[in-house]
Amino acid sequence: MIKQLDLQHFEINQLLDAIYFRYGYDFRDYARASLERKILHRVNLSKLQNISEMSQKILHDPSFFNLFLKDMSVTVTEMFRDPYVFKKLEKTVFLQLKTYSRVNIWHVGCATGEEAYSMAILLHENDLLKHTRIYATDYNNHSLDIAKKGIYHQDKIAEYSQNYIHAGGKSKLSDYYTVQDQFVTFNPSLKEHITFANHNLMKDQVFAQMHLILCRNVLIYFNATLQNRVLKLFTESLVHRGFLVLGDKESLEFNNEKESFENIAKKERIYQHKANL
Repeated sequence: MIKQLDLQHFEINQLLDAIYFRYGYDFRDYARASLERKILHRVNLSKLQNISEMSQKILHDPSFFNLFLKDMSVTVTEMFRDPYVFKKLEKTVFLQLKTYSRVNIWHVGCATGEEAYSMAILLHENDLLKHTRIYATDYNNHSLDIAKKGIYHQDKIAEYSQNYIHAGGKSKLSDYYTVQDQFVTFNPSLKEHITFANHNLMKDQVFAQMHLILCRNVLIYFNATLQNRVLKLFTESLVHRGFLVLGDKESLEFNNEKESFENIAKKERIYQHKANL
């Protein structure tokens, strides 16, 4: 007799194959434990009998697949998250960015956009924004719609303002948004330098000629195979001596791309692409 866990494993594999066949999204190299938790959560939330029933709904109901995408997307973010990282970027990386006539920055897994707006503010205060294009990407279109609007609930602004100060902000965060009812809208002058776009790390190609790539706490949801693929993608997307920033739970220590980078800020997880040999 097939054990329940073996059956569940089989059903999950079928589900992931169905998603790839129907929509082209390949979740088969996601970290298994996290993936299983999210799948089972959706089964329970939607009051389905089992994972096989979920597979059928996903195959025949694109709106249900969009619910699954929201479940899988990492939307935990905030403005100037880990302020010490932004402060280190300003003190080190920005100095090199100032040597370029044109700067491209890629925020990978931008979620609802707070990190991209944070970067735009600091770039503005360092006289860099005017010749910088920020590419903020995610595969969750719902999150991207929020990011494009740049409208956020006011209940977190006090926390964001403290983060801004600790990140080395030179003014007041309130200089960069307007308030209406319970929401704040960030200035159009920031949005003009940000391109929000759908990009799927599981299948899409390089963003060439990037001077700085930030991919923070995304890789922790991938297994080693997908991590290697994604980091190779970043290596190929960076200019000579470009910079890569990872999350506080991530590193290049055991990755195939380790030898391609120099760790220039261990605590902040900031790496610089080595000169070509």
